[in-house]
Order: sequence, then C-alpha cells, then structure tokens
Amino acid sequence: MELEDLEFKEGGVALAAGFKAGGMHAGFRRNPARLDLALVCADELCPAAGVFTRNVFCSAPVKVSREHLDGEGCGLARAMVVNSGVANAATGRKGLKAAREQARITADAVGCAEEDVLVASTGVIGAQLSCEPFASGVPQLVERMGRTVQDARDAASAMMTTDTHPKQAALTYGAQAGSLAGTTIAIGGMAKGSGMIMPNMATMICCLTTDAPVVPQALHAALRAAVDVTFNKVTVDSDTSTNDTCVVFASGKAAPGARPIEVDTPEFEEFASALRLVCEKLARQMAADGEGASKLVTVNVTSAATDHDADEVARSIANSPLVKTAVYGHDANWGRIVAAAGKTGAAFRQERVSVSMMGIPVCRKGLALSFDEEEALRRFEEPEIVIDVDLGAGDAATTVWTCDLTHDYVTINGDYRS
Repeated sequence: MELEDLEFKEGGVALAAGFKAGGMHAGFRRNPARLDLALVCADELCPAAGVFTRNVFCSAPVKVSREHLDGEGCGLARAMVVNSGVANAATGRKGLKAAREQARITADAVGCAEEDVLVASTGVIGAQLSCEPFASGVPQLVERMGRTVQDARDAASAMMTTDTHPKQAALTYGAQAGSLAGTTIAIGGMAKGSGMIMPNMATMICCLTTDAPVVPQALHAALRAAVDVTFNKVTVDSDTSTNDTCVVFASGKAAPGARPIEVDTPEFEEFASALRLVCEKLARQMAADGEGASKLVTVNVTSAATDHDADEVARSIANSPLVKTAVYGHDANWGRIVAAAGKTGAAFRQERVSVSMMGIPVCRKGLALSFDEEEALRRFEEPEIVIDVDLGAGDAATTVWTCDLTHDYVTINGDYRS
C-alpha cells in the first residue's frame, strides 16, 4: 500500500521515541579501536517480537532469547544486548550459562528482570564467551548511551564482524487509518551480516524499534511477513548462520493511550508496509556488503508457475558461483543464468524463457540475442547489477538480493579465525 508522508531518515534504532542505543569497546576483541558491545534499551517494558535461525546448531543466545519471548516469538521486553567477536555457538551448557549471565548483567544495569533482556552474539563459532566484558562494559554503556544519530551508529558498528560499514535504516510515515490517523510513526533498525548469509526465518543479527502502539502478536506477524520478503531473500554464500536473530520492539510512544494495532486491521497494513521498507533497506545493504563484494546483484524472476518455483530459480541463480564470478568479471554470460535456472526442477519450458541483464535483452524464447558488448561493459560499472528472468510459465514472481564473488571472499574466509 502507498504510505503517506513517508520519509527515510537518519537515526537507526534511536529514531523512534522511547529508545536509547549505544556501542563501545568492552574487550571481546583485542583491538581497542573496534567497538564490540551494543545495547538498545526501551524506556520501559514494551511489546517485542523476534524470529530466529532454524539451524540445528543454533547458538546459546538464540535459545535464551527464544525463552525470553515465551517460546512463541513475542511477548514483552526492555533491552537487547549484542557482542561481536565470539558467537557463543556450539558451546554447550557453559555457553547457555554465559548467555543467561549476559542477560542478568544487562538487566541489573538497566533495572529490569532478566527475562526482559534479549541477547545476541556474533563471531567465531565454538569459542567460549567470557562474561567479564559484560560485567565491566554494560554498566558503562547504560550511562553513556543516548538517542543521537551517533549513538545509533555506535550500536550498529559494535555488531560488525567482517562487515565493512554499519548498516542502518529508518523512516517516518503519517498514519492514515483508524484511531492512528494523523499520527507520525517512526521505525528504525540496524543489522549486521556480510558472510554466512542465507537466512532461514531471520537475518544475521538485526534490531528494529518503532514508537507505534502494537500488540505483541501483531508485531510478530508484521515482522515475519517483512522478513520473508526481505532478509529471507538475501544470499551471499548460501550458508545459514547459527546465530540469526531479528528482533523488533514497539514503545507505543507515538500515540500514548491509543488502541494498539492488531492483525487484520488497516492500521496493521500500514505498519507492516513501513516495517517491510525498513527491512528491505537493511537487506539490500547486507547483500551489497557481502564479504569481498564489489556489486549488489538483484535477481528478479517473473512469470513462474508457483511462488516456490520463482524462489527456487532466483536462489539458484543468486547462489551460482559461475553467475557471481561472471558479474565480477563483467561478463554478460547469460548461459550461466539459464543453466542455474534449469537445474532447479521448476516447471517451465526453455523456449519460453527470456533474460535481460542490466536492462539489456540477451535471451528471448530460449535463444541468444545480439547485443552491444561495449554497452554491457559500461553498465557493469554501476554499483547494482540487475538480472531479470521471465520463465513464461505463470504469474508468480520474486526478488532475491546477492553480490558478486571475488578473490577477496576466499581471502577473508580462509583467514577468518586468525
């Protein structure tokens, strides 16, 4: 739906009324110049919702945060604390104890119950997480965190691992529906993710905030719907992290006393649309910042027989090392694209397939078209490369975001732990 008075802004997770954020170096990393502890805190207990990885090797923080959201993905919460450097995944009972201690230390500093704190970690898998940096760092961070653009940036920076820059997005929109008509609502978020990226029901780590009044169940429904068409449509290397966590808090400060948003209402549709736009902004940033990437690659698949077929074909193309290296090499090799589509088992006939790259038709009815190679090379200089595939088999469509595959990806991942 069209949103009134929509405006993208700076401020990330600190834009919405009722929230503070901050980041600092606490000692999880050796380099004192690297921020490694992030905290987002609501002024008071508020509705929250989350979606998490389906990886069987899910991390201890994922398990604890699920518990704190009543095992249903929604409830009430006050804060989210994130460390980088150590993932606290595949760490057994000791790791679970550390994640719970992480929540307890934060709760004591914030002034809330332990179960009102959500936790997340990112970094090396298998390493035990020390709680000493939380004990010394969180109380300091509670004192220094704030509501400024820099506070939000510090929080986003503290979550980074191989990311080259912090990822943030925020907007305001004028509500038009129901009792919220005339209210300006803010939604902001921060995310991290550069490698081990093909989420399954969540993003790598993401925290979103809004000052809209929303009941927990509606917040969860809006988040799941947004994640399915944004973060779950990102792939850098086809690997799903052990730590994927995406959380949203709703303070209600934009309309104190107003009836909270519930599912299947016009207010819900407005809010869900705005939340999806913020998530899409973050998802595109993650794909563009894939490890070693030089290009954002957008794969649009249309005229598929089913939604499943559209998704399968788009992911196959986006995950193909041959397609990704062709983009890196500035080679409009559409044969690799149709080969990736054809191996999926999706229902289509090759003589009905059309492919365009960067707006240049390169294949029609399954056959090659002559095109200007020099013009293609010029278009490869753009920061985003768009691949359009029309399967000619139905009405289903989807978009998946990825990046090219460069020498640097191998370098980064071959040297990750050292």
